Order: sequence, then structure tokens, then C-alpha cells
Amino acid sequence: MVRFFRKRGSRKQIARIEVKGAIAGATRKRVLENLKVIEEREFPALLLRIDSPGGTVGDSQEIYEALKRLREKVKIVASYGNISASGGVYIGMGAQHIMSNPGTITGSIGVILRGNNIERLLEKVGVSFKVIKSGPYKDILSFDRELTEPEQKILQELIDISYSQFVQTVAESRNLPEETVRTFADGRIFTGQQALALGVVDRLGTEEDARRWACELVGLDPEKTKTFNFEEKKSVVSRFTSNDRLDGLIGALPPLVVGMDWLEFELETCGLPLWLYRP
Repeated sequence: MVRFFRKRGSRKQIARIEVKGAIAGATRKRVLENLKVIEEREFPALLLRIDSPGGTVGDSQEIYEALKRLREKVKIVASYGNISASGGVYIGMGAQHIMSNPGTITGSIGVILRGNNIERLLEKVGVSFKVIKSGPYKDILSFDRELTEPEQKILQELIDISYSQFVQTVAESRNLPEETVRTFADGRIFTGQQALALGVVDRLGTEEDARRWACELVGLDPEKTKTFNFEEKKSVVSRFTSNDRLDGLIGALPPLVVGMDWLEFELETCGLPLWLYRP
């Protein structure tokens, strides 16, 4: 929950937002709301902690654009955690400065679109569909048949355009030639140390190092400056499973919850182009 306090107090603190897990609509909504409060309360700096494999293209773009607007008034330092790949990289481009752990998994600059074809399974159980459509491509990526060659061409063009948008953003944000970005923007992952050599991040360090950097950028003493953390609202299940006294009884539940969240994301994004590291 966002607390309201005087702007004067905000100017003596820095804000912190964490982007964790797959990026989708809920993440976008929360982050945009937080960024609005940061602007209204006039925080001088933002520590953006990213621990994400990426996610949906549109949601990543909206977060990036909001960060880009905010950085005209606020110093933003992005801190990469265990993983900041694909869409995680993209939103990181919205910060003026990026710090990564040496062993962070990052990169995976590219686009993936995946559909499910269960045609053979449907044949075995005797299920078929009758489709009436307004045009030949209205049921593109339908799960009960293979893609046609024209459909593959249409989808590849879509992927190529989305990929070019990604490359252009990285090139502009990191002041690199597009040709240089394309040499490593082939979907490969790399470490934070490699990212530094490629010019994708500015420094190597921990989140604490990034926090201190953010303070110094706005003339605040890192030893005395407090951080206002915008916390993600927890679900009822998350609150229940966070009780230490119940860990022994429901130790298997949190992984199940995480698995269900990921399954929900997979189902919601099936057939969508994604900026996502998908091992």
C-alpha cells in the first residue's frame, strides 16, 4: 500500500520498485501506478530492481516509456538480480544507469511466439472442429492444424518488426550502433560481466551498490538516506504461506502456487509475441 506523506520528506529519500517474475498486465499496472506516485511526491531518485525473464511486448514497452518520461525529472538506476533477460533488459533501458551482478543472467534480446498444435491428439480422441471465418488468416495459430506457409511468413514479419523495435531501443538507450547490437541480439544469454563488455550495462555491483549510486547521483548521503519501498500486494495465498509457523505443514504449496502462476501466464500469452527468455 502506498503511504502518503509530505513532499519534503520524499525529497530526502529514494524510491525502490521491484519487477519480479514474468512481465504482464498486472506488473505493468502496478509499476505505472508506482511511477505516478514517485513523480507526484517528487522523489529525487528511483532504484529499479529487476529480477525477470521478460514477458509480453506491449506491457514491457509501456513500462519502458513511463520510465523514459520519469527520468526527465528523476534519476533512475536499474539493478539486475539473478536474471534480467529479454523484456527485463528492455525495461532496464528506461533507466539512465544500469548495474548488474557479475553472474546475472541477462541478454536474450529477441522475440518468440509459440502456438500449440494438438491436431494428432484430437484425432486420437475423435474431436474435430468446423470453422467459419471471414478471411484465410482469421484462425492463424489455431491449435487443431499446422501453419500454412503464408501464415508462417505473416508471423515472421510480425516477429521481425518487434525484433527491430527491441534492437533500436537498446541501440538508442546504450548509445550503440544498431549493427553492433545485432551482433549479440540473436537470443543468446550472457552474464552481467559479459554485458558490461558489450556496453549493455554501466557497472558491476550488488543492489546495495546500486542504491548507494542512486543516492550519490542526487547528492544524498548513502549512509543516512532511507529507501521507500513500493511493495507488491500479496495474494491471500501468499500471505498464508509466508507464515513461518505453517512452513512445515504446507512446504510444498509455494512451488505449486508459483507453478500455477506460470501456467496462467503461458495460457494467457499463447499466440502472442513475447520478449521472454524461455529455456
